[in-house]
Amino acid sequence: MLNSILIVEDEIKLANLLADYFKLTEYTPHIIDNGDDVIAWVKSHKPSVILLDIMLPGKNGITLCQEIRQFSNVPILIVSAKVDELDRLLGLDLGADDYICKPFSPREVVARVKAVLRRAGSSTVLSNDFLLNENHLTATFKRNVIVFTSIEFQLLKLLANKSGRIFTREQLMQNMYSDDRIVNNRTIDSHIKKLRKKLIIISEGEDLIQSVYGAGYRLVLA
Repeated sequence: MLNSILIVEDEIKLANLLADYFKLTEYTPHIIDNGDDVIAWVKSHKPSVILLDIMLPGKNGITLCQEIRQFSNVPILIVSAKVDELDRLLGLDLGADDYICKPFSPREVVARVKAVLRRAGSSTVLSNDFLLNENHLTATFKRNVIVFTSIEFQLLKLLANKSGRIFTREQLMQNMYSDDRIVNNRTIDSHIKKLRKKLIIISEGEDLIQSVYGAGYRLVLA
């Protein structure tokens, strides 16, 4: 759902106020006031961003943040009256992208949401576990992050965008090098070796790149 904002807030007046501000900026808001209803809605509707209060009827915001991060990298901004530093650190440590303390200006919330979405806009979500960020040349897998060289990242992006497809060495060379430079099979094999080594680190031992004998390479995502 393009530019959809899920507002998880049991203070209905506040939730409606935020929703009105987001409507003015061409976002589509949806309000949920009970934590028990959140997970199923997120899985069904896949919002662009979530504003998440901590103190809720049913599941609290901290539990929800933790559960959402089990299946989605959707940007989450925690909005709470709990201003203690430990609360903020806990929320961010569990996977929240920002933490906004009450009271606040609705304009500030809108600005913070836009900032988080701009950062997320440079990322490509390939699966619930796998995220590529071209601006930073990083991959996030199961919340683990690693940095690649430019050529490693382009190779990973090519393989990951067509997960499961077998690429020959020649196809990889043609897609990666547009300036007609002379490269050989060993060059590709060397890049694959380095890329595989880094992916094994962030995937906690899982080998995502498969060598297909006599054919080439493929990357397999669950």
